[in-house]
Amino acid sequence: MIKAGKLLAEINSPEDLRKLDESQLHQLCTELREFIIDNVSVYGGHFGASLGVAELTVALHYVFNTPDDQLVWDVGHQAYGHKILTGRKDSFHTNRLYGGISGFPKRSESKYDAFGVGHSSTSISAALGMAVASAVKGEKNRQHIAVIGDGALTAGMAFEAMNHAGIANANLLIVLNDNCMAIDPNVGALKDYLVDITTSSTYNRMRDEIWLMLGKMKKIAPAAQQIASKIEAGLKATLLKNSNLFESLQIRYFGPVDGHDLDHLVSVFKDMKNIPGPKLLHVLTTKGKGYSLAEKDQTLWHSPGLFNKETGEIVKKVYDQPQPPKYQDVFGHTIVELAEKNPKIMGITPAMPSGSSLNIMMKVMPDRALDVGIAEQHAVTFSAGLAAQGMIPFCNIYSSFMQRGYDQVIHDVAIQKLPVIFCLDRAGIAGADGPTHHGAYDIAFMRCIPNMVIASPMNESELRNMMYSATFHTGGAYSIRYPRGQGVLPEWRTPFEKIETGVGRLVSDGKEVAILTVGHIGNYVTKSCSILATEDIRPAHYDMRFVKPLDEKLLHQIFAKFDKIVTVEDGCVMGGFGTAVMEFMMDNNYSAKIVRLGMPDKVVEHGEQLELHAECGYDPESIAEAVKKLIAKKREKVLS
Repeated sequence: MIKAGKLLAEINSPEDLRKLDESQLHQLCTELREFIIDNVSVYGGHFGASLGVAELTVALHYVFNTPDDQLVWDVGHQAYGHKILTGRKDSFHTNRLYGGISGFPKRSESKYDAFGVGHSSTSISAALGMAVASAVKGEKNRQHIAVIGDGALTAGMAFEAMNHAGIANANLLIVLNDNCMAIDPNVGALKDYLVDITTSSTYNRMRDEIWLMLGKMKKIAPAAQQIASKIEAGLKATLLKNSNLFESLQIRYFGPVDGHDLDHLVSVFKDMKNIPGPKLLHVLTTKGKGYSLAEKDQTLWHSPGLFNKETGEIVKKVYDQPQPPKYQDVFGHTIVELAEKNPKIMGITPAMPSGSSLNIMMKVMPDRALDVGIAEQHAVTFSAGLAAQGMIPFCNIYSSFMQRGYDQVIHDVAIQKLPVIFCLDRAGIAGADGPTHHGAYDIAFMRCIPNMVIASPMNESELRNMMYSATFHTGGAYSIRYPRGQGVLPEWRTPFEKIETGVGRLVSDGKEVAILTVGHIGNYVTKSCSILATEDIRPAHYDMRFVKPLDEKLLHQIFAKFDKIVTVEDGCVMGGFGTAVMEFMMDNNYSAKIVRLGMPDKVVEHGEQLELHAECGYDPESIAEAVKKLIAKKREKVLS
């Protein structure tokens, strides 16, 4: 466990923090940054975002009476300092590890985590709901703070919330943590608008004068303060290129202020407490502040893995043999190859160019690979618009983020039979990011949609061929799901081959039991078969490839030969691939014992993928045990 600095060692709650003299807060910020650097360099995790908000975090907890005052962190990448100051310092080394604390704020973990997060742009809605609830309950002095940044303001949900906040007249403070970054640099007109605000020297000079005038005039008379407020609003509208976006939504705008000027932040937050209604404080921060390498390359140091804090050298595993690439990189290189052959192909991602590896295409074909910001709904319908004009869009969205664009998949793509190709990265157990990022539900929620193909490759070669095959599909959407992490084929750049839609394959023949898989998890079954072979048990293994349409010809052969079947999927068992196989069995009057392995009907927490697969009962050993149990029951029945 990493030892904390002198001041930080004595702080186990914000109550302890508020006992400090204001002059001691600077040292605390230094110790907080050092503690984060020490821990993340050794144990891993998100890095740059939390370094950038050290002063902001300390100021918020120093001024506001948390947890009675409700503090909501958007996304949660930047909440490590918050966790450390709210009683989790001694357990912080377990962050994101199996059985340890979550990498994101989580209501069940701490009373200081007012709202669970992980996906972006939810903070304003949540904090506004809390503020309205407090107003209804008569809790007039309770504060409600939403800290939104890391690109989260580019999502439509944030604007929907601000539009409501302007008329709700609830006690809400929005802290806009403006660092011009999500994981990758922010995109879009809003980014340029915020730059206009922060770089307008005339506006900033007048803002300071207005701030000072307001402070003096409120001591004279309320009417004078109202006049000053009108002057302030008028100047904001005149000095900026357009009227202030936030003021036009009836949210009082303050700033921009230096997010690393701790003394000023504390002073401003004290003033904010006395201003009723919805208000926004624009705070400028530097992602990675306090660690020079993280300041210079903010994308790389968003979540760098383990590193030497003295040299900045990122620790990489050394292998004796060539390693398979990550599925995301196979996608990135393959879409470039396909786009070079087909001018209609375009790549779309909602703010995840590095995570999805679409950045490979963005470098060589910037006009045909687009980052649309944190806006999954827009990404889907934008892709539908491209398809409506004859283009072939590859819309790359993490499986768990696809949930946010579900209505658009149905309404704008499937109903109109538009050929949008969805590449769902991080499908299945996502690992240390935990339940907000597990791609648990895409099989279940996609397979009930008409005009939808659902495919999943068992290896990198199949991913390439599915992407190639999808470009020929014209009858609706084509969804390809693949997991986070490496594949299995070091030599993966095979010539393209067209895979017939809805056709599976026999991986290895066998007897007594048939194991049916879809996707990368089929490689676990290969290992399971090796385990079973030592006990002279040889099940048949089928890689079905497609959940929709199912290979019914192959299923008829399987059910005619086997009465014991195990289905394995890296997704929820309720409504998933195994359920589809059971439906086929019932619809065709077959009788067989089917055991479905996959994610159970519960929230699966964070940890390494293999650890969580074992917990859910579909790691190689668990699959082998399930097969042995089925065979044992069959043999017992024969003997009896």
